[in-house]
Amino acid sequence: MSERFDLLLRGGHVVTPWGVEAADVGVREGRIVTLGNLRHAEAAETVDCGGLHVLPGLIDPHVHLRDPGDPAVESIETGTKAAVLGGLTAVFDMPNTAKSVVSRDILDEKRAFLQGRAWCDVGLYVGASKKNIADLAELERQPNVCAIKVFAGSSTGDLLVEDDASLEAVMRSGHRRICYHSEDEYRLQERKPMFTVGMPHRNHMVWRDVETALLGTKRLMAIARKTGRPAHILHVSTAEELAYLRDFRDVCTVEVLLNHLTQTDEAYDRLGGYAVMNPPIRDQRHLDAAWAAVNDGTVDCIGSDHAPHSREAKERPWPNTAAGLTGVQTLVPLMLDHVTSGRLSISRLVDLMCAGPARVYGALNKGRLAAGYDADFTLVDLKRQRMIRNDWLATPAGWTPFDGTVCTGWPVGTIVRGQVVMRDDEVLGTPVGKPVAFADTLRA
Repeated sequence: MSERFDLLLRGGHVVTPWGVEAADVGVREGRIVTLGNLRHAEAAETVDCGGLHVLPGLIDPHVHLRDPGDPAVESIETGTKAAVLGGLTAVFDMPNTAKSVVSRDILDEKRAFLQGRAWCDVGLYVGASKKNIADLAELERQPNVCAIKVFAGSSTGDLLVEDDASLEAVMRSGHRRICYHSEDEYRLQERKPMFTVGMPHRNHMVWRDVETALLGTKRLMAIARKTGRPAHILHVSTAEELAYLRDFRDVCTVEVLLNHLTQTDEAYDRLGGYAVMNPPIRDQRHLDAAWAAVNDGTVDCIGSDHAPHSREAKERPWPNTAAGLTGVQTLVPLMLDHVTSGRLSISRLVDLMCAGPARVYGALNKGRLAAGYDADFTLVDLKRQRMIRNDWLATPAGWTPFDGTVCTGWPVGTIVRGQVVMRDDEVLGTPVGKPVAFADTLRA
């Protein structure tokens, strides 16, 4: 009698933890059951993966879905739809929304809000503030919390935690890995009077200079070593930080953004406000250092830092330009283009965008294409060439700094826990996303 599955992926190049091999994948009840030659098997649904690479579901661990906030810019529904169109099966959403996620009540409200709205699975950050430090040990263990997020510089609302005493108190409240926006707020404020409204946008990288980033990271590493609390430095953007952090692997993991692997300071002259983000885009020396860090293993994760703003906000004169770029839908195509250009292998991409986030954050049943794991898959065609266009985006903001960029390599299918949610640019069915489960947290 033929073995029967709910879903069968046939004939693809399957990217497993042990290499790339031609195999079929059998799925039952939302989990991977087996890999191998399943030519005699039957399934309720079969996907022909001939000529495609079957990746474990890719994760963007750094997005701002702006919900609650302004639905004309982004929402849970539009942001996760953008994610699955871009080949992502899970995203981890930041806490600096219109009502910051800083308490149990707000966290519960946001978790419930995901149901029936999210197209992919979602992990939730909790924001640290000077007011909730005593609660962080309890908040980090709440269901579906990927991490505590600390804005040690450049925050909105009351989420700024910039002084050493408060940062140490945060690190002593709980035990899970903490994620940091690392810029030295004191240096930022000290240098701010040097700049006036209407100056060229490239002054963004002059104001938020290398020393601002490096000072912030050095301070955080000193306190992390003192307390023994593991850290994850988000969007590391300088050659100096990457070199420095190699001596702190016992307490620190590293994220680099797609933008810092793809754009240099020429973007300010070409894109104006649509190149403004924090930390800033820098010159070629830092891009080269980021790629060296990817290739020597210093980097653990790659994210988009998807942070949409309205066109009006992006077109204000600098330094009043809103900082943040869209990216959740364009992350995978651009990284695939880096693969086909020879900058990294498809296996290293999976390590950085699936296994890495799962390991750093402790995501359960995510991160590997192996029996027993969630049946999350990103199907990609490494030969397909296509141009990124603004009119392809699901995000209501409606713009990307990569409009007009041609990519070789493209996501053609997204499968979340055994359910095909995107195929050839068509979003299918209804939102099936659920909150992601993490180790060292309570169960929902």
